[in-house]
Amino acid sequence: MNMRRNLKVLYAISFFQGMVFYASVATLYRQAAGLSVFDITLIESASFALSLALELPWGVLADRIGYRRTMIACNALFFLSKLVFWRASGFGGFLAERALLAVVTSGLSGVDESLIVASCGEEDAQRAFGLCASLGTAGLLCSTAVYALLIGDDMRLSALLTAVSYGVAALLTPLLRETRAASPGERPSLRRSLGVLRDTLRDRELLRCVAAFALLGEVQQIVTVFLNQLQYARAGMPPRLISAAYLLTTLAALTSAFSASLTQLLHPRRFGTLLFGLSALCCLLLAATRGAALSVAGVLTIAVCGSLAAPLGASLQNRAITTSDRATALSMCALLGDLLGVGANLLFGRLADLDLRAAMLLGAAFCLLGMLALRRCAAGKRA
Repeated sequence: MNMRRNLKVLYAISFFQGMVFYASVATLYRQAAGLSVFDITLIESASFALSLALELPWGVLADRIGYRRTMIACNALFFLSKLVFWRASGFGGFLAERALLAVVTSGLSGVDESLIVASCGEEDAQRAFGLCASLGTAGLLCSTAVYALLIGDDMRLSALLTAVSYGVAALLTPLLRETRAASPGERPSLRRSLGVLRDTLRDRELLRCVAAFALLGEVQQIVTVFLNQLQYARAGMPPRLISAAYLLTTLAALTSAFSASLTQLLHPRRFGTLLFGLSALCCLLLAATRGAALSVAGVLTIAVCGSLAAPLGASLQNRAITTSDRATALSMCALLGDLLGVGANLLFGRLADLDLRAAMLLGAAFCLLGMLALRRCAAGKRA
């Protein structure tokens, strides 16, 4: 019963942490507070580098101190980071906010998944992953509507309301129940943690699974957040239609809630192959078309496929992990996926500068590579 209550608490946390009231004006907010676009990108790069550096230490620490304590500490820091963001002005304030955020994101990485798997089991984990993602999107949509209808031009108020929402999430976190049953004498030692990292790097099946979904996730991120705007401009779409298309793409994230049902209907590997294949076809379509309707349909389909694939990928990775030090193993997986994403991102950016069509073709190639990796992933066969 307590373990099922964990899921309800995690769902509520996902919703409240999805409520970022300033999301639609995040860049404008920073510029109004004195940052240039270069300052913003520099801070983001530093934050990402710090997050990568802390990924593995946090995973090892989470397995030592427990997932509940890790969640409490990280969500408290999450709340603090939003308070800093609310009051920040100038480079130093926003750098401090992103440094805190890097600590939080690396700390939560793998811990929430570990809590979900321990609370509901591997069989039901995919459904829970999907619901968490959908509730986060629902929170974002609610906060965006509130900003548009009630807040208006008061961007500082939007930051304050975001901090309040994250404060609620932090207050809910202590309601979680610890899922690690190990006694203090059985907690992971440094030698044991290093052994987990070594075994993870040697597990080719797990690495194929990580690589497959990291490639698809990067294609979804790049195409639906960055290249879509270039594609829409290439299709001659006015700003009003581009804004409407963006809203549809945001709504597509809600489909993650249906990932588990569709997986049961079609079988994990078959469903995954379908998602990778559809994404590849849509990238090819985007490379070939200048039509507005086909462009929106292609981007929207990639967004849906990515949203459906994320819970599936998380489920397959968790099925492939056999160690009880799950957070350590998941942190290693996240680190490898992020490093692969950095390389893919650089390739996308370089090709997009040369020719948008070439970048879309690269996306198709990544989807096909991911599909081949998935079909050789034993976790998908066992599921």
